[in-house]
Amino acid sequence: MNNKIEENAQQILDIIGGSENILSAAHCATRLRLVLKDESVVNSEDLLHVELVKGQFSNSGQYQIIIGAGTVNEVYNSLIKLANITESTKAEVKKEADKKMNPLQKLVKLLSDIFVPIIPALVAAGLLMGINNVLTSKGLFFDGKSLMDIYPQMTDFANMINIFANAAFVFLPILIGFSATRMFGGNPYLGAVIGMIMVHPDLLNAYGYGEAVLKNTVPVWNVFGLTIEKVGYQGTVFPVLAASFILAWIEKNLRKIIPSALDNLLTPLLAVFITSFLTFTVVGGIMRSAGDLLADGLVWIYDTLGMFGGAIFGFIMAPLTLTGMHHSLLPVDIQLIAGGGSFLLALVASNNVAQGGATFAAMLLSKDKKLKSIAVSSGISALLGITEPAMFGVNLKLKYPFYAAMIGSALGCAYAAFAHITNVAPGPAGIIGFVTVQAGDVINFLIAVSISLIASFSITILLSKTKFNKSL
Repeated sequence: MNNKIEENAQQILDIIGGSENILSAAHCATRLRLVLKDESVVNSEDLLHVELVKGQFSNSGQYQIIIGAGTVNEVYNSLIKLANITESTKAEVKKEADKKMNPLQKLVKLLSDIFVPIIPALVAAGLLMGINNVLTSKGLFFDGKSLMDIYPQMTDFANMINIFANAAFVFLPILIGFSATRMFGGNPYLGAVIGMIMVHPDLLNAYGYGEAVLKNTVPVWNVFGLTIEKVGYQGTVFPVLAASFILAWIEKNLRKIIPSALDNLLTPLLAVFITSFLTFTVVGGIMRSAGDLLADGLVWIYDTLGMFGGAIFGFIMAPLTLTGMHHSLLPVDIQLIAGGGSFLLALVASNNVAQGGATFAAMLLSKDKKLKSIAVSSGISALLGITEPAMFGVNLKLKYPFYAAMIGSALGCAYAAFAHITNVAPGPAGIIGFVTVQAGDVINFLIAVSISLIASFSITILLSKTKFNKSL
């Protein structure tokens, strides 16, 4: 096995242009993460013929080679030994990769780095909310009644589940404040404090702000002649992102001018106080409005274009995923959920399932045993909401399954838009995402993803009988 590992590592090294083409190298659980001087010298077709390579793609300045869990670390160790280069951390690789990105790519990557770490918390909360929906939704199992109505002894259990589910959303600014401040170069614990301040229970809950405005009962502070609204930021995203950036900037600049003997005392005090004051007086209101405008804009497009808008979204979702820009949808999804519900989960789930359908069709059509093996695991992964292995390992390699998935996604998303499917929490963007949509939309959600699955599978088979079948 050791000889095989070393042989594969040498083949990879030769194909990527040798050690002189490597700026830095690291690995994650399944992939080699390389920053190359010139990616154009890499022959991706030759790379995919290396026995242990399951796929490859370039994203955010990194050239990533999919090896698989348990094997990637061995290949990596052999690679850096053969190339005579030093081991790099993922952070160092990211730093090198950032130098190769344009401003838009850097912005998308920043959003990704902020939100990806907190996705498990949001998914857990979303699934718990799905369980709560199953228990409390009327008409899901019994005509006009919920499980809780039929079995009153489950009331306290449902209430407990509801608290578990809501916590991540009620205190979301704390999670974002921690993650965002760390990415902006500040103390993440101070970022968490800013998040806590923004959802302090003494503030008017953000969900009651609209009603308070109508009734003219919004509480205020009167400070030095300023009238400051005493309103929290539950369920918001953009205000805490802005506050985290300001906090990190203030903290870094204070450390330059405050004597080291007073740094631990004054820097946290001034950074938190100034950031909090600016958040409640200027920044928070502006960013709350910006977030509302962005969410309202997407809703307007969705409502105005209807099925056509859904089809366009579904068709371009896969290319957006290739660039990493799909991560920028998560803040919008959260903002829409805070307003009562989002339409994004059904659209993204339809796209992801379409990639899985195309992958399974490619598995049946291909005579390549290695490709069949990759297609099985990556296809299942896509059905559950993770599409990168299917896209990069199978569909993009063969090209036409990727195009078929785009068409299948468009059809499924068109139906999702037509049915106005609404999710009430973030959830897994795959077949099991139905647990986080409102009770009346569960059947339509399953229809939408089924359309995507069947259409992409069928179109892949159809395209295989045309001139494109030479790709196999």
